[in-house]
Amino acid sequence: MTALLKIGTRGSRLATTQCGWVQRQIVTALGHDPMHAHDLAPLVIITTQGDRIQDRRLIEAGGKQLFTKEIEDALLNGEVDVAVHSLKDMPAEEIPGLSLCAFPVREDPRDAFVSLKYHSLEDMPAGAKLGTASLRRQAQALAVRPDLEIVMLRGNVDTRLSKLEAGHCDAILLAAAGLKRMGLEAHIKSYIDPEQFPCAPGQGALAVQCRTADLDQAWIARLHHSDTFLQISAERGALVALEASCRTAVGAYATIADSTLTLFVEALTADGKTRWQRRETLSAPTPETAHALGLRLGQSIRDEAGDQLIQYTS
Repeated sequence: MTALLKIGTRGSRLATTQCGWVQRQIVTALGHDPMHAHDLAPLVIITTQGDRIQDRRLIEAGGKQLFTKEIEDALLNGEVDVAVHSLKDMPAEEIPGLSLCAFPVREDPRDAFVSLKYHSLEDMPAGAKLGTASLRRQAQALAVRPDLEIVMLRGNVDTRLSKLEAGHCDAILLAAAGLKRMGLEAHIKSYIDPEQFPCAPGQGALAVQCRTADLDQAWIARLHHSDTFLQISAERGALVALEASCRTAVGAYATIADSTLTLFVEALTADGKTRWQRRETLSAPTPETAHALGLRLGQSIRDEAGDQLIQYTS
């Protein structure tokens, strides 16, 4: 059976699990039996620099592009035909010659609280250790629990769960979407309310990337989920405004009900002591107006926060 296209992905269990799901969706959209997905659209495993760095935050080593550059190079060089990414790992700006072409239906965007001892952040005693490598999660946790000790925790989902079980920390925060996709939902003790602490822009969504010259393929439109696209257009608009020149603790959460989009945007100082928030609704949204709303709310926060917003410069 001849392969129709090759899909580039990172090699972690989460990456291959979620890419396998998209792989089957692509093969179905191409009009073929998803039982033959591995033959018709084989996965090509690509190790990124972000996978190799385990001793520090990615924002200290170069930012989100560390999870995407090698895959995007393979796409530009023709080694793969499409790539699948976790959207929250994608930088705000696109690469010349490449386009984010389709966004399948979004999984749960919330952060999950995982612990062997406690049910929630509120249950943790003073001085307890919370593991995360996310500046946003750190800042949001410290905003309500400044007495906690933040432990820098890198690695894939399995590695982080193993470190939790080994006692490196008392609890960890992970994306609920990844745990659910991997069948690990039983580890979740509770959820962080995104109406109070917005998630990373695009969290829970997957992005299919292709060469810009290949955008007119019919299967792309069949894979695309319009409400997901509206939500992430708004959230990533805020990301563009807030990460244009610096690395910041940024959250953005969009919902859609009765043809109205609601966007909640937040930026924080790393210690969580200062939070800037904006929330606004938009009737009959389009991807363009949703993105514009995100840009406007993000820029409003930048204008108010000024130099206080800068955490790490690239």
